[in-house]
Amino acid sequence: MNRMEFNNLVIQHSISLKSYARNFTKDQEDANDLVQDTVVKAITYFNNFRDGTNLKGWLYTIMKNTFINNYRRLTKTNTFITQEEEISPSNLMVSAHLNAGENKFVMEDINTALSTLAEEYYTPFTMYFEGYKYNEIADHLQIPIGTVKTRIHVARKMMKKSLAAYKFN
Repeated sequence: MNRMEFNNLVIQHSISLKSYARNFTKDQEDANDLVQDTVVKAITYFNNFRDGTNLKGWLYTIMKNTFINNYRRLTKTNTFITQEEEISPSNLMVSAHLNAGENKFVMEDINTALSTLAEEYYTPFTMYFEGYKYNEIADHLQIPIGTVKTRIHVARKMMKKSLAAYKFN
């Protein structure tokens, strides 16, 4: 099969691809985009298609994989930077699990920012982050609970300033 015949067959299958794409996206415009991405990839990778194989099944596989990859990319983008006041352990776990490469750079930036904190701020801040309650931190450091709260608040502000590139609110 030559490239022209292949392209015509792919275009003929685009109608059935649209209904299949609608099952994934639940939105007509997104479905059209997914079909377009699928057709472009199929035409681009024409040389990978083997005569005698199921073209429709091949196109459906390309569409499914394209949808999954786009979904993963969108999920990573949305979970990479949190806009919350405090980073929850679940957000840290998702970030560490899904994007280990980016997480390495983020963790290096966090560790650098932590290392710039004075000891009087570093200790209560890290203890609080590890899950200790204010009164437990105050008892451990033998300082008033109000001082603990102030030091954690100041440490947060300094961390936000150091990590401004991550756009905290």
